[in-house]
Amino acid sequence: MDEMKKRSLAGNVGIGFFVVAFVLIAVAFSTPSWLVSDYRITGAKLNRLGLWAHCFRSLADPYDTSYHRFFVGCRWIYDPFTTGYDQIRGYLVPPFMVATQFFFTLCFIAALLSLILTIIYFSCCGPDQKQYVMLIKLNALILLVGGLCGGIAVIVFASLANRKGWMPGHDNNFFGFSFALACIGVVACLVAGTLFSVDGYVQHKKKERLKDSQARFDMEPEIKGCFIN
Repeated sequence: MDEMKKRSLAGNVGIGFFVVAFVLIAVAFSTPSWLVSDYRITGAKLNRLGLWAHCFRSLADPYDTSYHRFFVGCRWIYDPFTTGYDQIRGYLVPPFMVATQFFFTLCFIAALLSLILTIIYFSCCGPDQKQYVMLIKLNALILLVGGLCGGIAVIVFASLANRKGWMPGHDNNFFGFSFALACIGVVACLVAGTLFSVDGYVQHKKKERLKDSQARFDMEPEIKGCFIN
């Protein structure tokens, strides 16, 4: 019974990996440094961009052939106040960027759901409770699905974000710390999901062994009673 009340090593390590994954994914989701320009290039038009915000030094309106309109500073992608910004949204958010936003948002939502389950797993729920194994397996599934979605997001972004013909000065642009944190967070998320899967298997085996031992214990008095009679 004492062994049954302990979390496995995989579960404890899984909690650590999840904490790392959640922090990195949350920071990557909210910071605008997925693609950045080399700060040493004085004439660069791009400063940095993220999933939800862009920062420009001086970006000419790509649809204004007279080059009378330029965008400077940092803005939310869906900024409703800057004149003409909504008109270039299709340029700022091409289909591959929409796919990146979509899949990484799913990854972030999965991390939030897993945060709730992990808190329950760590502080409120124990191996002797009925739904304990189901809780672990559900948490593992959410993390693995979230990690898969995050993996799709970073692969799509890495493949297409710095291509020629999108952000100006692509030869001087490189992937920023937000993208690096996203990659590490996705890997940590997959590792955490795998560790929780292992923990779910271990806890399931513990429950089976406990049931077997209880069944043998219940049968022993009956056998002794037969011999006495």
